[in-house]
Amino acid sequence: MKRIIICCLLGCALSAMAQTSEQFSIATLNVDGLPKKILVFNVNANGPGDAGSSRIGKYLIKKNYDLVFMQEDFNYHDVMKVWLEDDYKLDEWTGDVEFVDHKIDFLHLQNHRFECDGLMACWKNDLTVTTAPRIAWKQNFGKFSHALDELVTKGFRRYEVTLKGGQRIVVYNMHMDASDDADVDDGNDTKDKEARMAQWMQLKDDILRQLDTRPVIIVGDVNSLYKRDDVKKQFIDGIAETGLATVSDVFIELKNEGKYPEYDKDAKLRDEHLDELAGETLDKILYINPITGTQLKPLSFNVDKEGYTYEGKPLGDHYPVSATFEITDRKTGIESTPLDQTTVSGAKSIYDLGGRQVSHPHSGLYIERDGEKTNKRVIKN
Repeated sequence: MKRIIICCLLGCALSAMAQTSEQFSIATLNVDGLPKKILVFNVNANGPGDAGSSRIGKYLIKKNYDLVFMQEDFNYHDVMKVWLEDDYKLDEWTGDVEFVDHKIDFLHLQNHRFECDGLMACWKNDLTVTTAPRIAWKQNFGKFSHALDELVTKGFRRYEVTLKGGQRIVVYNMHMDASDDADVDDGNDTKDKEARMAQWMQLKDDILRQLDTRPVIIVGDVNSLYKRDDVKKQFIDGIAETGLATVSDVFIELKNEGKYPEYDKDAKLRDEHLDELAGETLDKILYINPITGTQLKPLSFNVDKEGYTYEGKPLGDHYPVSATFEITDRKTGIESTPLDQTTVSGAKSIYDLGGRQVSHPHSGLYIERDGEKTNKRVIKN
């Protein structure tokens, strides 16, 4: 009887260890921080300005998200920062969009690009975050038209996060090229869509290059709609086809029964058409679970309108989007086979979980593939 009790207790302890988990919240929002004017030009006349940006800061403190990622944090950074700096650690700010204090070649103004990306992150004081260098998009379109996407240095940034319970994740924050409504109406947004898709592909390459056993979350103002941009096939399915990870959109999974809007290359979709897509937003939260290691499970998804309006309009460019996740160590559905000398011989090759081929694997988990690079199995050295 004692042996049975001891075995049961040991089994429960091992089960608890295998299912170590914690929850956290994450939000993304475009704070619309472009100045109302640049010189004599109206740039963002209806933007939040100082007063609205202060309201955004107060809103974020009230919401108490664990991780916050922003876009277009340009000219009103200090106004928001004063509300956040006691409870959060903040990422470095890359600067404003003003001609004052910037070196400008006015004879060749068409070549000017502000060396700031508008990306900002803040995280609760009990989290540990390591940042990677900012990466600019290799392809943009639109200097003085098409949403002015070449005016600033848009791109993405990678964050390695250790949560308060010790679990580790990776987060990418980004701002992709936009499409002006007038260009959409005229069918003149082809180059905008091409730039966005090139950015998705650049992002995919960076994620796969560094993929390991930590799950990845992608947030930001991606300016992409599944019916208008072929993100499902090129990015989501593209990563899944490597056999290294799965990708899901939290909105699609929790709010749209797992169904992605069907891509239509001729679709003309403006912002006011979003309700026709069952609530899809230009701001997205996607997550990537590697085939082994820690796993993410979304618990909620919200378009956070409450408290984010002033005089009937959103404080920022769009309403914030937020999600809560559970992260667990439990490994499910993965069968591993010991690595032996016969495994690395013949036409078979060994790759790490980031997709890099290795000739002499150290201890850990790897992918074994045949000469056609068809995923075969997970192996353990």
